[in-house]
Amino acid sequence: MIRVRPALVLAVAATGTAVCMSILAGWQRGGWTTERLVWIATGVVLVAGAHLLPTLCRSAPLAVRSVGAVLWLGCMVAASYGHATFFLLSQSHAGMLREQSIQIGNTQSYRSLTAVVADQATVTAELAVAESRRCSGGCPSLQARRVSLAARRNALEVEAAEVRRLQSVADSNAARRAEAYDDPVAARLAALCAMAVPKLDLVAGLGFAAILEGVACLLWWIALLPMARHAPITTETDVDSRVGSGAEPQLPAEPETELDRLNRDIAAGLVPPTVSGIRKHLRCSQTRAVSLRRQLDDATT
Repeated sequence: MIRVRPALVLAVAATGTAVCMSILAGWQRGGWTTERLVWIATGVVLVAGAHLLPTLCRSAPLAVRSVGAVLWLGCMVAASYGHATFFLLSQSHAGMLREQSIQIGNTQSYRSLTAVVADQATVTAELAVAESRRCSGGCPSLQARRVSLAARRNALEVEAAEVRRLQSVADSNAARRAEAYDDPVAARLAALCAMAVPKLDLVAGLGFAAILEGVACLLWWIALLPMARHAPITTETDVDSRVGSGAEPQLPAEPETELDRLNRDIAAGLVPPTVSGIRKHLRCSQTRAVSLRRQLDDATT
């Protein structure tokens, strides 16, 4: 039965999450379907490189590891940028849903306050002209015009007051929608840090992305570590049972030393019998490699 490491399960989960985020971000970035597919493929490759390059370059020569480190940094920056795009887009979509959830009653249509005030000024001027006229008789037509203009002026004043009230309601609704659009935690944290909410969202998105990429890299590093081989343990009961059955008891094999392993690998042609070859193969210090080379010479002589 194959034993699955917990680190491997977590590493697959972290990489799967990052790949899903890259797919969604790439789909939002492109316009045409072909462009979206290319963006998605680019994001998946960058995520895979960011997560697996340190593990794949672990036993490589120094030059390859140096190039791999530079490429890994580039993959980390690009993948984090893509994940930040996903976080910002998801925040925007969530804000639109919260904004739409605000129930606002139907507001009446009304003229602009500027038009109402202009009409009010015109009527006031006409009324002033009508009141300035003098008439020797009763002049019912002039009186009627004065009454009509005064009534119209009063109606315009009521309309102006109603327009101001409706504008206040509209401003209040807009403020409620704007407040609902922002994430409540981000809004309060931005006020605490004296920072704009969009800037805080960007910083938080980049932080989440960097943490996810770092956790995935560490998990893959741990999950793909070579497993140590242990010699089988033979108990006294097993030895006694073998002696009783007439079979010769087999003693447990001695653990393989570093020199034995080096002899075997040199005989198989895997390692050149030089100090640099021993140091690269065992990843040991120069002093240790020289000592092992001398022990090999002593063993052969």
